[in-house]
Amino acid sequence: MIRGTTTLIAHLGYPTETFKAPMIYNPYFEKAGIDAVVVPMGVKAEDYPDVLRALFRLTNIRGALVTMPHKVTTVALLDEVTTTVKIAGACNAILRRPDGSLLGDMFDGAGFVRGIERKGRSVAGARALVVGSGGVGSAIAASLAGAGLASIGLFDANPDAAAALGERLRAHYPELEVTTGSKDPAGYEIVVNATPLGMREGDPLPVDVARLDSGTFVGEVVMKQEITPFLAAARAKGCPIQVGTDMLFEQIPAYLEFFGFPTTTADELRALAKIRY
Repeated sequence: MIRGTTTLIAHLGYPTETFKAPMIYNPYFEKAGIDAVVVPMGVKAEDYPDVLRALFRLTNIRGALVTMPHKVTTVALLDEVTTTVKIAGACNAILRRPDGSLLGDMFDGAGFVRGIERKGRSVAGARALVVGSGGVGSAIAASLAGAGLASIGLFDANPDAAAALGERLRAHYPELEVTTGSKDPAGYEIVVNATPLGMREGDPLPVDVARLDSGTFVGEVVMKQEITPFLAAARAKGCPIQVGTDMLFEQIPAYLEFFGFPTTTADELRALAKIRY
């Protein structure tokens, strides 16, 4: 029940049709008796800076979830960001502090890594390929590096984006072996699709699945459907997989703490969620 006392959390992105967060947060808020609501708000890229500034002039907003295509743009619009945001070059959470200033953090990568580790796979010492060097890809790469990855391959349709991410990783993790420019998945123990490929009918697969080793752990960030064509092809090769919503469930407890709400576990969130595809 939304009332005059309800605290707002904006969910900013475009398009909104694929948003899953409201179907996870809002059932949890209701069950826990928290007077808050996550509201999807479709904002096109050209309008985003103006909308963000105006939005945080509302008196009953606590913060925002930020998704594509705004994660990178958001960084320069805030008063302060965490170290994770600086490494990733992207932000997916905004908190309005009591003095009105805006703090940005990034939880995509943490959620992705927690999902891998909960499935019994170790990131420390592994070799990973991350395809896509935008907001979510950069965050995942940063968190994989922070978890002790031995080497990482980066690929993006824009080579400059992959090169820039590689430089940021080298600056913060000098022991990490970083290569860019190839999306050949052969020889990697972890392969991640951090691109939008799979959101539209007929999209090509992000990598050549025939080159995947059967034991490679394959992860996805696209949430339009649970088993994307990429995950289906990887699973057919015998690869263990991680669906896009796993990253979301695993990062939400950290989000709740960031916003100052009572936290919970990923398992409780899954039990309460009303996800629809």
